[in-house]
Amino acid sequence: MEKKKVLITGASKGLGLAISKKLSGEYTLILHASKKESFTHIEPGSHILCADFSDNEQLSDFCKQLKKEHGDTLYAVINNAGLTYDKPLNFQPEREIDAMLNVNLRAPIMICKTAMKIFGLSKSGVIINISSVVAERGNAFQSVYAAAKAGLIALSKSLAQEAAALNDTHNIRVLSVAPGYIETDMTAGLPDAVKEKYLNLIPAKRFGNVEDIADTIAFLLSDKASYINGTNIHIDGGLT
Repeated sequence: MEKKKVLITGASKGLGLAISKKLSGEYTLILHASKKESFTHIEPGSHILCADFSDNEQLSDFCKQLKKEHGDTLYAVINNAGLTYDKPLNFQPEREIDAMLNVNLRAPIMICKTAMKIFGLSKSGVIINISSVVAERGNAFQSVYAAAKAGLIALSKSLAQEAAALNDTHNIRVLSVAPGYIETDMTAGLPDAVKEKYLNLIPAKRFGNVEDIADTIAFLLSDKASYINGTNIHIDGGLT
């Protein structure tokens, strides 16, 4: 029996890589990165699709290729690819604003559009959009990033309702996951004072690791999570 296919964007490092390792074996993976050279590890049997999501033409070609090559057995999409340039908005170059909006919001929207077309035919599927706790908490010097991540939560809730309205089988689920402070390359460069500040706000008294998120993603893709839909799930150790 052919394994179901799962697309993971931003799969070459950090959270995306951890998710790919967790899901390998149970699913056939479609792994995305901006370029193939970005991969330091590729799970056996995986398919590679590369595109720079800040480029609208490359994104369009990516969506067409996804549907053409994998539309027959695509089961799930995990929109994980992300980009941030942390600085005050009044000093943020327009090119950085455009890049963050394209990668963090426009790309997931277009990939969701493609996935919904595919799932409409198969009458089943799962979309998990990786948001962030900053989408609801806000964060200084991440205004554009936070706005885009908030958009993913609204997108997920709305698409879940659309899927129910358009498909009588009700086997298409859409949700978002909001990681808190997770130890990745994106957080490694933060000053110690900032890290200490966040640690004091976390009841779990530790920072999360990528496996915490990957384990949750694996559960949400399973039949055991079939009643979890149209919601945003915090994985943040109780960050207050």
